[in-house]
Amino acid sequence: MTVKVILWFRNDLRLSDNPALVNAVQTGDVLPIYIYDNAHPHDAQPGAASRVWLHYSLEKLNESLDGHLALFKGDPLEIIPNIVEQYGVSHVNWNRQYEPWAMRRDTIVKKRLKKLGVHAESHNGSLLWEPQTINKADGTPYRVFTPFYRKGCLNAMEPRIPTAAPTSIKYLKHQQRGTIESLGLLPRTPWHEPLLDHWEIGERGAHKRLRSFIKNGIDRYKEGRNYPSKPYVSYISPHLHFGELSPNQAWHQARSLPADANVDHFCSELGWREFSYNLLFHNPDLPTQNLQKKFDNFPWSTDLDLLKAWQQGLTGVPFVDAGMRQLWATGTMHNRVRMVVGSFLVKNLLLDWRHGERWFWDCLFDADLANNSAGWQWVAGCGADAAPYFRIFNPVTQGQKFDGAGEFIRQYIPEISDLPDKYLCNPWEAPEEVLEAANVKLGKTYPKPVIDLSSSRSMALEAFASTKE
Repeated sequence: MTVKVILWFRNDLRLSDNPALVNAVQTGDVLPIYIYDNAHPHDAQPGAASRVWLHYSLEKLNESLDGHLALFKGDPLEIIPNIVEQYGVSHVNWNRQYEPWAMRRDTIVKKRLKKLGVHAESHNGSLLWEPQTINKADGTPYRVFTPFYRKGCLNAMEPRIPTAAPTSIKYLKHQQRGTIESLGLLPRTPWHEPLLDHWEIGERGAHKRLRSFIKNGIDRYKEGRNYPSKPYVSYISPHLHFGELSPNQAWHQARSLPADANVDHFCSELGWREFSYNLLFHNPDLPTQNLQKKFDNFPWSTDLDLLKAWQQGLTGVPFVDAGMRQLWATGTMHNRVRMVVGSFLVKNLLLDWRHGERWFWDCLFDADLANNSAGWQWVAGCGADAAPYFRIFNPVTQGQKFDGAGEFIRQYIPEISDLPDKYLCNPWEAPEEVLEAANVKLGKTYPKPVIDLSSSRSMALEAFASTKE
């Protein structure tokens, strides 16, 4: 008798190093499915940019599966039992998700399948070390990254060796339901099309991106990653988020190189991803609640005009604006610049970090609940192992240090590209004749700064001092 297996794809849209797929293929005839789950709370729905990436990633996955991917939209709690009954399925496999809502949902799915006499099995296909396996000696979770990574992760079992894609899959014959278009992921107005020029979405593109970084970027990674116009960052985070690439594949490709500070630093960045998931696992309200409760009394500003200027890259502070425009133009932002624009939002504009978290959630291709939440809490000073609140990035000196030749700013703010390097990060300090020679009219061709950097820094420190436990 043929064993029939559902393989439920989620954020693991690949064939190689996919534990659930390997298990399903070894068990029987496979029905690969993807469910666009729109039944959980609205704030957990993927943002606009993520939906675009998901659309094209599903197209690539379906091609890899020779067109056998069955697509559904709705509540998995209803859809999966219906498929089980329709096709007489005896096994369901998936790779685990770690978002709080997803863990609750998956627990219920397992219980319902058990009642139906169906064997449900979940696997780790998304993390190097699962959150429940990395704790301090007393069994409590880590709150500081370095001991989490150095003592916890590196002393734990080595991440598994990646597996190859199955050489063949015996598919369960089924009546195809739905199309990728029927999921309604793409916007009606095709604003997303220019963004696609910067990416090759899908498993093949993910491995090309990683190989390129291993060949051309990792050897200068530790220092080079600070310079947004240089090719020394991997830009694999969207591929990791959607599971077109596993962290095990990235880890072991890096570790196959001679050990040095660059390889170690890249692997530690993968460790930060693990740390974020560990924080979310142990603090399920991380996306909405301050980890450090003293920030619950912080006197945030409510000036939404400042928020809009920040979102649109029109603050009048070039290094900040260039980062925000990179986000809008490419669906990503360089990590150094993310820290600067984040600091500017919460510490110069005094706007709640949750505004930034939501904007990034909607605009980033790599919008990931754990990384996005932990990152914003870190830069705001209210998270675990957070940057001290008094550490306020100066966007002028940051730009001068890490974009000294102005390549990054000129790429995204062409209206000030003729300014000399000396004033490119601080055009408001340029003499009038310099502005005139560069065809820059502050307040007309490019905004005047929405705030004074020095006084806003002082106000931020006063606001922080006013908070009480």
